[in-house]
Amino acid sequence: MVHASAPVLDVRQLKTSFFSSGGEIPAVDKISFSINKGEILGIVGESGCGKSVTSLSIMKLIPQPPGKIVEGEILLNGEDLVTASERRMREIRGNDVAMIFQEPMTSLNPLFTIGNQMVEALSIHKKLKKSQASQQAIDMLKIVGLPRAEQIMKEYPHQLSGGMRQRVMIGMALSCHPKLLIADEPTTALDVTIQAQILSLMKDLNEQLETAIIMITHDLGVVAEICRRVLVMYAGKIVEEAPVRTIFKNPKHPYTLGLLKSIPDIRDRTERLYSIPGNVPKPGSIKTGCRFAARCEFAYDRCHHESPRLYQQEKGHRVRCFLHETEEIADA
Repeated sequence: MVHASAPVLDVRQLKTSFFSSGGEIPAVDKISFSINKGEILGIVGESGCGKSVTSLSIMKLIPQPPGKIVEGEILLNGEDLVTASERRMREIRGNDVAMIFQEPMTSLNPLFTIGNQMVEALSIHKKLKKSQASQQAIDMLKIVGLPRAEQIMKEYPHQLSGGMRQRVMIGMALSCHPKLLIADEPTTALDVTIQAQILSLMKDLNEQLETAIIMITHDLGVVAEICRRVLVMYAGKIVEEAPVRTIFKNPKHPYTLGLLKSIPDIRDRTERLYSIPGNVPKPGSIKTGCRFAARCEFAYDRCHHESPRLYQQEKGHRVRCFLHETEEIADA
């Protein structure tokens, strides 16, 4: 039995690589983090930083080949998913862990009605009769704020708007009351008004059902709106971890500073928006030194030859940067 205060998910030293003719390319390189019941954790970073590969690793949906979880543990309520069989993972997916993808059109089957798809998930995981599953699906569609739920059950994905499809996806993901919900850029394809509604909905459902949520995004506005704690990823590594308020008030890693400076400010009418110089390195291309050194305005000689570890700052705040090595404190 898992102790009440134990995290829902505990990822330890996870390394996921892709293998090609050129050798091993680590997309996620020995990252560790955990999330507790009812918590919303944000994972932010530019495209290619490894955040989506992290989520697919947790779900064990990395295409094999060319991908593989090389080392580490993914503990869901104490059970290691890395060693779990595919049959066991089919039981876990949707039931204990659910995922919402960026574009619902690629996740919903265009050949089946919304009702068919929702009832199938409930029948498989909850072993409900068709009539019970159908009623539960209708209830879930109402919970996620869809009008005329009974009618929507008979409709096909193409008959719904993007925002409605995304609500259906959230309804499907939450219909089996998973302990953990992974949302990979769930609002990117939506306009701002619908985006705000979806975030508000996820926040409400998180409070009602106490589902732990991992919110994967490149948008710091989304993080500020919904998350309690945030991991900043760069080139397959966690470079900073802190409570959301700390990240916005007292960011310490030069990359986090750059991300925050890139956010447009309505009060500051500059000609050009700030952007971090250079590009995200190709996974596996940096063999020595800090991965951000080539783009960092504070980098010095040591940064190009040694890799910094995560230094503990104040409570719950860790940063992977030599500039803050002297500030390290015993784990608070």
